[in-house]
Amino acid sequence: MATPETRVVSVQRLNQGLGDRSLAEWWESERRQQTPEAKAIEEAANLLRTSDLPVAFPTETVYGLGADATRSASVQGIYRAKQRPSDNPLIIHIDSLDMLERLLNAAQSSPSALKTPRIPIPPIYKPLIEWFWPGPLTIILPNPSGSELAAEVTSNLTTFGVRIPSSPLARLLIHATDRPLAAPSANASTKPSPTTAQHVYHDLKGRIELILDGGTCGVGVESTVVDGLCDPPAILRPGGIGIDELRLCPGWENVEVAYRDGTLDIKEIPRAPGMKYRHYSPKARVVLFEPDSSPAGVAKHVRKDLQDTAIGAHNIGIVRTRNWKQGLGLAPDNVLASTVVPMTAPIDHLVSFPIPVQETCSQSSRTKMAYDCYLGADAASIAHGLFAALRAFDDFEVDVIYVEGVPDREGDLAAAVMNRLRKAAGAELKV
Repeated sequence: MATPETRVVSVQRLNQGLGDRSLAEWWESERRQQTPEAKAIEEAANLLRTSDLPVAFPTETVYGLGADATRSASVQGIYRAKQRPSDNPLIIHIDSLDMLERLLNAAQSSPSALKTPRIPIPPIYKPLIEWFWPGPLTIILPNPSGSELAAEVTSNLTTFGVRIPSSPLARLLIHATDRPLAAPSANASTKPSPTTAQHVYHDLKGRIELILDGGTCGVGVESTVVDGLCDPPAILRPGGIGIDELRLCPGWENVEVAYRDGTLDIKEIPRAPGMKYRHYSPKARVVLFEPDSSPAGVAKHVRKDLQDTAIGAHNIGIVRTRNWKQGLGLAPDNVLASTVVPMTAPIDHLVSFPIPVQETCSQSSRTKMAYDCYLGADAASIAHGLFAALRAFDDFEVDVIYVEGVPDREGDLAAAVMNRLRKAAGAELKV
């Protein structure tokens, strides 16, 4: 197959939303006016219906890599583009409950189908759908007999995950395509999830044809995945909706956490995306410090790494959240103030500064570079900027990234952040 030329097309205006119109009315208005954005959506929808190359598009969580979930060749294109293991199931994105009803009952719509009762959405999910859809919540449903879904979507599971994104742009694309879209994050497998079109282009240039640029994603981490088919119901992956919010819903008062922050045993079958493999990883080694680590102990550990030639830390990255001060004390405050340089990057509060280092195996000192990024103290800011920070450090070719963890029991977005960090980290330390 020839290498495609990857194009990035702006559709940011459509993120303003549909107002009080229905999706159908909004789409008809855009098509009638033949806006540039409508032409881009129409091209993307046509590719999704006819091509085996996936299309990247923004959601409220991260950028997704979409394919027609009913065509095997189309879904296989996702695995090829991402170089993703084929035993990792995909989440289906739909534009409405009507589309979900059609998906659950597709086999009964054929002329030869037996007259059997329609398959309803399990009642356990009704309060979640009312409270959280559209939004960053994925529910697990039984895959019906005679399902239209391609086998590659479910990875041979008897269930599938589905959500309605709150991004109006994403819903408009699904509506225009008139197909359920399988859409994992639009990054190369194992890499940090993309929150901008530029992240997608960096990872997938030459592997896909079209990226719809809707600007920066708002949430920054993927959807929460829940399973209401078991008793008690379970959270399979933490994300934008938290356990405390779920427990307010009837039938979900006793919801349990069913994920581990490490990887599954190689023989285990993942029940949902993101459960099995180490991912979200930049090229640099990531060292995650537990939230109650001493800043002085962290600085001592980092300086020792800089001095140890075996570690190979020539350029380092520092991701700060709550308690670490800028520079970690690796340079005196007066020196830091005169040498710190703001960096141009697709994330705020990123600076660099030099560190004089006496290496253990050398008689002379040398200067190494540190890149310092402050994400903010609240979980929403940290989640929003985390993947962008990891990618920015890759751009500056750092060797090691030191990350200040946050307490994962104080809130569920914080739990989602720590879940992603533990999957990215080569080590988790407390000092």
